[in-house]
Amino acid sequence: MKVEPLDKMFRRKLTALDYHNPSGFDCNDETEFRNFIVWLEDQKIRHYKIEDRGNLRNIPSSEWPKSFEQYLQDVNCPFSVQERQESVDWLLGLAVRFEYGDNVEKYKNCPPATATKAEKPSDPLIHLDSNNPDFKAGVMGLANMLKIQRHDDYLVMLKAIRILIQERLTPEAIAKARQSKEGLPVALDKHILGFDTGDATLNEAAQILRLLHIEELRDLQTRINEAIVAVQAIIADPKTDHRLGKVGR
Repeated sequence: MKVEPLDKMFRRKLTALDYHNPSGFDCNDETEFRNFIVWLEDQKIRHYKIEDRGNLRNIPSSEWPKSFEQYLQDVNCPFSVQERQESVDWLLGLAVRFEYGDNVEKYKNCPPATATKAEKPSDPLIHLDSNNPDFKAGVMGLANMLKIQRHDDYLVMLKAIRILIQERLTPEAIAKARQSKEGLPVALDKHILGFDTGDATLNEAAQILRLLHIEELRDLQTRINEAIVAVQAIIADPKTDHRLGKVGR
């Protein structure tokens, strides 16, 4: 798969934000990167008050990376300072949203992009680029919202999100979960207790407790079987965790 160069990946958003050099931006150039973050906060995002931007503006400082890390936390960015490419793209997306919010009248009359007649509907999942920062940011946002554990492979995370939504969050799944379970009548005289307490009421209570215990054991066995099936599925798919580097033991 051919990966788009970094200096071209953000060009569209940088152009939309009127950045002075959208085609030549290089986030791996430390000085340019720090100046860009200051410009983005001063001109577009404006999360801090002007008097609180001193640490971020102190570009030569050796403490600047810590200030940037704090900034990412303050704007609720899901990426860390080590994930520079992803964090830059996320901040650009945030700036574009603010830019639109500040100029709604300017942009609301823009004609929407429409598909040509020659284009045919296709499955959007086929064209997913797992290295695209927009894709990673979207998957990470959903995973954080649904409290799904992070994985190195974003496609695996997307698969987990899909399974959770299908099993728990579809209208059918929610309706099924809300349905009350009605128990079936049980004839206690057909179930032998195995011992006699000497009191008919206590015997009946003991029979009920035994039946409830059996039901709990059945539920536990069902959960055990589900866990075994899940483990077998993981073992059968070595791509579930590519860090293992091998199949089996």
